[in-house]
Amino acid sequence: MTARIIDGTALSRHLRAGVGERAAALRARGVIPGLAVVLVGDDPASAVYVRNKVKACEQHGIRSVLETYPATMTQADLLARVEALNGDPAIHGILVQMPLPRHLDAHAVIEAIAPAKDVDGFSVASAGELMTGLPGLRPATPAGCMKLIESTGTDLRGKHAVVIGRSNTVGKPMALLLLQANATVTVCHSATPDLGTFTRQADVVVAAVGRRGVLRADMVKPGAVVIDVGINRDEGGKLCGDVDFAGVSQVAGYITPVPGGVGPMTITMLLVNTLDAAERAAG
Repeated sequence: MTARIIDGTALSRHLRAGVGERAAALRARGVIPGLAVVLVGDDPASAVYVRNKVKACEQHGIRSVLETYPATMTQADLLARVEALNGDPAIHGILVQMPLPRHLDAHAVIEAIAPAKDVDGFSVASAGELMTGLPGLRPATPAGCMKLIESTGTDLRGKHAVVIGRSNTVGKPMALLLLQANATVTVCHSATPDLGTFTRQADVVVAAVGRRGVLRADMVKPGAVVIDVGINRDEGGKLCGDVDFAGVSQVAGYITPVPGGVGPMTITMLLVNTLDAAERAAG
């Protein structure tokens, strides 16, 4: 069996067309959807991520406001900026790029963002809405993974899904979204003995542990849907995921590549969250 490739770039392009239409509809009502992106420090990877987010906004009718600050910025000054953005009616979404410099308390910064503008979906309030099934802003990467799974035509009701990873940003919210779709969910992590025992039973596997080659072909049920969230580098410096793509693609039914799978969807779902926030603010 050779897996079908789930093209995240193509799906993202399709969804972004809808983003542009929704942004135009808001503008016709006199509402310009606005996203503020705050970058503290000079981390090269963060700068690239931020540039891609700003570019995506500009291409799809969303006003982006990029605020850059030196790594020496104080906690008080950062919290003051977040508070000012909370009170700005022209800003519908606030994103503080992670990681922050070590002297800054990331949790306190995230919690300072107004829940209605928490387009990353990382706050305790957003997590609580997800946990209890209330409408709210969902973390972009897990939300993108759900769209990728849906694109395969897989009905998750009654399916067994395994999430490898338990982070607050991907693993835990991913498990909750799968539960909401009526899947039976197992969460595995670094302390799980014999990972393959669980993944071989799974109809869907989401690998989000940040370790290259954690999922191999002998650990996958034939025909399974495999979503690779990982971003790593191989010995030659080439970008790769958590999944042994060459091997697993010979067993799985569907698989996402790295790059070109989950990555494009993360930014797309951030745009969707910004529009959701703007539409709610506009009533």
